Amino acid sequence: MGLGDTAGAVGKGLFAGAAGTVAMTASSTLEAKLRGRGSSSAPADAAGKVLGVQPRNPAGTARFSTVVHWSYGTSWGAVRGLLHAAGIDGPVAVAAHFAAVWGSAQVMLPALDVAPPPWKSDPAEIAIDALHHAVYAIATAMAFTALEEGSS
Repeated sequence: MGLGDTAGAVGKGLFAGAAGTVAMTASSTLEAKLRGRGSSSAPADAAGKVLGVQPRNPAGTARFSTVVHWSYGTSWGAVRGLLHAAGIDGPVAVAAHFAAVWGSAQVMLPALDVAPPPWKSDPAEIAIDALHHAVYAIATAMAFTALEEGSS
């Protein structure tokens, strides 16, 4: 696979990552409504720490959280494209993509002190978080496959 093919795979991955973010947003929104909980601020809190961004009011916080959510999910789609470029597809790619996305969150959020480490978290909450990330990885893979098949 040449550089142009790799770039094409990354581009398709970005589009697929946006589709995966749509699916994850739907699953987490539904779950939050069913359980009567608010949305998580941990990803935006982490990005705020890394980027030095401190929204001034609740509306700014909501906007920043939305930008972080969509940027983060879309950009992780590039990894799905790189997996394809490396010859990794199918269930192995889904598992690797899930492990990269969810695993990094399990490391980075506690490291930035915006979420507790997994061993201090409620196992049910970890399972729900894993479910949402699995929805993301599966939807991203489905979108990526559709884009690949559409281009041949």
